[in-house]
Amino acid sequence: MTQSFPTNLPWLPKPQTAPSPFTGWTRAQWEATADHWLEHIRNYSSPLKASPRLPGHVTRDGERREGMETIGRSLLLAAPRIAGARGQDRLALAEWYRGALLAGTDPVGKERWPLGVTCKSPLLGVTNSIVEAANIAFSLFIAREWLWDPFTESEKKQVAGWLRHHARLEVWGNNWQLFPAMAEGFLRSVGEDVSGCTGGRNVARVESWYLGDGWYTDGPEHSIDYYNAWAIHPYLWAWYKMTGREETPDGQRHLERLREFVSTQGLMFATDGAVLHVGRSLAYRTAVLAALWCAEMSGVNPLSSGATRRLASGVLANFTALGVGVDEPLSLGWYGPHEGSCQAYSGFGSPYLAGIGFLGLALPPEHPVWQDVEEPQPSDGPPIVRPLPDLGWTLSTHGGLSRLTNHGSDHCGLPVGGGPDPDDPHYARFSYSTHTAPGTGQAWADNIDGHLALLGSDGVASRRCALRGSRTDGVVSGSVHVPQLYGKALAGTAVTTVSVTRGIHEVRCHLVRGPADYRVREGGHAVAGNQPVSAGASGATAWVNNGDVFAAVTGMHGWEDAETTGYTGSNAMGEHSAVPHLSARRTTEQTVHVALHTLTRDPAPAPEWLEAMAAVVVSGTEVTVRWADGGTQSVDLASFVPWDGQVGK
Repeated sequence: MTQSFPTNLPWLPKPQTAPSPFTGWTRAQWEATADHWLEHIRNYSSPLKASPRLPGHVTRDGERREGMETIGRSLLLAAPRIAGARGQDRLALAEWYRGALLAGTDPVGKERWPLGVTCKSPLLGVTNSIVEAANIAFSLFIAREWLWDPFTESEKKQVAGWLRHHARLEVWGNNWQLFPAMAEGFLRSVGEDVSGCTGGRNVARVESWYLGDGWYTDGPEHSIDYYNAWAIHPYLWAWYKMTGREETPDGQRHLERLREFVSTQGLMFATDGAVLHVGRSLAYRTAVLAALWCAEMSGVNPLSSGATRRLASGVLANFTALGVGVDEPLSLGWYGPHEGSCQAYSGFGSPYLAGIGFLGLALPPEHPVWQDVEEPQPSDGPPIVRPLPDLGWTLSTHGGLSRLTNHGSDHCGLPVGGGPDPDDPHYARFSYSTHTAPGTGQAWADNIDGHLALLGSDGVASRRCALRGSRTDGVVSGSVHVPQLYGKALAGTAVTTVSVTRGIHEVRCHLVRGPADYRVREGGHAVAGNQPVSAGASGATAWVNNGDVFAAVTGMHGWEDAETTGYTGSNAMGEHSAVPHLSARRTTEQTVHVALHTLTRDPAPAPEWLEAMAAVVVSGTEVTVRWADGGTQSVDLASFVPWDGQVGK
């Protein structure tokens, strides 16, 4: 079950197992990987360095925007590499990026970058330069002595003017609020004019979205994702520092929230370095480590230095072992290229936001995080179940795999992919894991995995869309949604779903209320691989297996048929994928359906073992689960989740 970390890449130093018995990775491997990734950027450089043209997707904003994004994001990687070298910049990265910054911010230059506009509509022009202004400001702060200080006064005036333009703009009501604040914060830290800026107001807005357990929702929508790790926490951390507010009550409150966030996020990484696959912009990959490094740099990290390096090195080594950034620049995808799981706003430079996950290189080589012996990370120990009630999430670890039961995040705002139903496969599923990914493309159109669907007469599946209520109580969590089909809520219909988590299993219970016109279908985890995935069904159980990960769904009450469906090119984890699922007819207006979901990297269990794992007793809307190895949970599906009781209209 352990990942074989790379040892034979010519640009990687040999593993060092004495200080790093788990991964073999030390600071030397991190530096070599950073240099290799940055070499890709320089290989595709433009004459003035400000507009590299990497292979890959170009958004509707055009190559000039993509080149700007490539510089802004790769600078997040270069800055800690420069700062940690303490003047021993053997690749002359600081000089190279100073040249790129001057060419990009030159208002009459041949490679000048587009200026951002106030965000009112995605049709009003290029806005992404606001994001890159924030990334550049963050990077200048991290490596100020080598990136900013060597500029002449006129050069500083030019770069500051470009940053100031973006610091004064109005932006989308989500994590973008921090981007103008970041530009203002750096300008303030170097004594530049910040008149007309509203960074303090923007930061207060973001702080008002705090949920609990260290997590923020990404704007008014209830979308919870890794933007906490690579944007909200790092930029709040930097803003409080740049503006001299770190020691204020607000600054200290944020550091405490940062500590809490790292303590929960630490459960989202498997023992082999795999990252829990949930939320959007996942092409940023190692950026998930940014908040961890911020906590380490501020002395509020709940993990030891040895556990921190073990976790971070495992993530980077895992991505490297599976080909990320090895032969080509970072691609849009997860392990291999996979644009189906990416967003329309992502271009060829977008994945280089991964560089903020190298922030630990800004710490000196003698820092304990680089010197202490690696220690176990949270998922290395015995099984853990960690409820996060304010999020509607339950995190669990077992046998080298981490899993998320999701009854809190939906990200229901603008429609995804041009469809009428505002839903997203990376938020709408009831469960995610470190070793599975939700179906995209045709699999998303079919909408089977991780979902309870009502099926129209033409076989089209309902969408979950916005959650109407959520509750987490220990290992039991649940939510209510009104199924949506063809852009409309199904009249008189509502679904309550309750999950009971235990080890490699989750018992998922549904109370479906509404007309009996629709069949009902329950999907398990989609399992993928680069070779066709084994799949089958026996009795009440459908299962899929890629040789490493086994997923099954077993009907326990209210189900009739067990099947599997396979796909090609519809999963970020591999070219071939398959999903197990159950289905049944409904004959009354209120039906209860209970299934056992199993996900493990242990040897595949037999269907008869799964069917004996737990028993359920259903009495009206009350479900009692009796586990074969001991323990009982009872829940009334009609009352567990508080909500207004309004079915679809």
